[in-house]
Amino acid sequence: MPSETSGFIDFTYAGETHKTWYKALGDLASGVRPVVILHGGPGIPHFYMLPNLELTRTHNIPTIIYDQIGTGQSSHLKDKPKEFWTVELFKDELDNLLAKLGIADNFDLLGHSWGGMLAADYVATRQPPGLKRLVLADAPASMALWEVCMAKLLSRFPEDFQVMLKKHEEEGTTSAKEYQDGMHVFYQKHVCKLSPWPADLLKSFTGMEEDPTVYFTMLGPSEFSISGSLKTWSVLDKIDKINYPTLLLNGVHDEAQDECVLPFFEKLPKAKWVQFANSSHMAFFEEKDRYLQVVGDFLTK
Repeated sequence: MPSETSGFIDFTYAGETHKTWYKALGDLASGVRPVVILHGGPGIPHFYMLPNLELTRTHNIPTIIYDQIGTGQSSHLKDKPKEFWTVELFKDELDNLLAKLGIADNFDLLGHSWGGMLAADYVATRQPPGLKRLVLADAPASMALWEVCMAKLLSRFPEDFQVMLKKHEEEGTTSAKEYQDGMHVFYQKHVCKLSPWPADLLKSFTGMEEDPTVYFTMLGPSEFSISGSLKTWSVLDKIDKINYPTLLLNGVHDEAQDECVLPFFEKLPKAKWVQFANSSHMAFFEEKDRYLQVVGDFLTK
């Protein structure tokens, strides 16, 4: 059995010290390059990303997963103003994690959804010298493209369903059961097609609902019409700065449709794009064996 460690790392930001929870599977001192896994949301705890830790079993890759600040088992900061929650905050937290774990000189990154956005932004702007390989899973190159993809997918649903969702969003009643039930219908097609949903995925959604501070501040109450601070986020003008071998992933039924991923493929100097035919947003659940093979082979070959 691979060794497992978990704990908290002090993260000092703007003069205050917070706690970042992490778990590592495998020996970080073995000389084998580890992969750091970035969960999505923002503000959706790490539990749903746990299948990625199986890369330690399948490919002998040490894996590190963590809850970003404001999320899961890391420090919760419900009283912080919206200006506190920036992409720079999370990039600083990642830098701190890499340094404190002693892996900043040799590591890979795997980011899913918002985690892929964060990883792309981090790599493009900070050019980490120790990074060797990058995996951007189900992640858009801009929030504007995300909204285009979401609108395209929503247009395939019955008109009365679309009207119902839009009405709740306009009236600010997205917490209503009708809206929540409708979103689950959408998510069942375009987030995870498995039925019932895996327990770890449900646990992540419950965690986000218990403290939606980060999600609501940065994204807003609706994925169809982004109203949070990420609304204008984009790396379209920085993609060519990501000069690392990069694996792009999405599913045929993904929220991150091809329009979201294509700019990465067109502009990245070193890119490979794999699409999962029977998956939506979470191939690590929907086509787990193939996912682990594709990602593990990319990170080790």
